[in-house]
Amino acid sequence: MATEPATIDETPISPVRQATERRNSLEKHLQHRPDVQDLKNRHILLDTNTAPALQAKALELERQRAVDNLKKGLAHRPDRETLVERNILPDSTAAPALQGHQKELERHMRADSLEKNLQSRPPPEELVRKGILDEEENPLREG
Repeated sequence: MATEPATIDETPISPVRQATERRNSLEKHLQHRPDVQDLKNRHILLDTNTAPALQAKALELERQRAVDNLKKGLAHRPDRETLVERNILPDSTAAPALQGHQKELERHMRADSLEKNLQSRPPPEELVRKGILDEEENPLREG
């Protein structure tokens, strides 16, 4: 019985790309890769001159320095009463979401009180009669 020699399948793995096209795609990607400064700006590469073996330790030290600075700042920050005295924080026990409405209500109440007091104030003639104003200070006097 005669056996025929086996045929070798030489079709490319990818039916879309030929072998040379596949090789060239790597070169194309390498030509269009971002430069080092762009990678540093996007925080993909560390922006440091430190040796790669020391970069992790340098990053850890930088974080620890930031933590220490925050702790020092928090330890020296003023208490709530001091901030209220300086008018940095409002003197209110209302929820922060309600403080704006509370402030607006207080402003309207003050305006209403002022309007009420202005309407009930005595006329200038009565103030002159009681000796609070001099005759020359009377705003209604014709002069």
